Amino acid sequence: MKKWLIPVGIIVALIAIIAFWSIGIKNTALQHSQAVNKDWGNVQTAYQRRNDLIGNLVNTVKGAANFEKETLTAVIEARAKATSVTVDPSNVTPEQLAQFNQAQSGVSSSLSRLLVSVEQYPTLKANENFLKLQDELASTENQILTARTRFNESVQVYNGYILKIPNSWFLSEYKEKPYFEASTGADKPVEVKF
Repeated sequence: MKKWLIPVGIIVALIAIIAFWSIGIKNTALQHSQAVNKDWGNVQTAYQRRNDLIGNLVNTVKGAANFEKETLTAVIEARAKATSVTVDPSNVTPEQLAQFNQAQSGVSSSLSRLLVSVEQYPTLKANENFLKLQDELASTENQILTARTRFNESVQVYNGYILKIPNSWFLSEYKEKPYFEASTGADKPVEVKF
């Protein structure tokens, strides 16, 4: 009677070990997925900060200079477009990320045109509020860069974890997530015209 208990005990122990091992793999994948979602939230927070600052910048510029309405309108429209594009980090696709990136690139482009136009207005350049907002925008752009970098690092860890064997055998419901990529043409230097 005892002879059959030993093999059954070994089989039960092996099943328990495999079950706990697969649970550990799934829990770690969930942690990595949540880290990607958190870092995507940080990217969106940085963009939101920039969008909030743009309103203040536009009002400061409006109040201190009566200059090219076209540039000011472009900034306002780019901001509105950028805030209308949303991405769900748990189901992000490369296409959604590209659309989001394109909208944010429009904001960056419009802001650079606005800041170049402002160079023509010495009184505005000397305005303390404008200089503070300009510094805040520069700081925000650095925060955006940092948030994007951290997001890509989280995606790398997540993708590496779910794609390696044997993890991929247990994680078929987890899909590879796309990286945040630079917008088309970002590899070329920005041309500034006065």
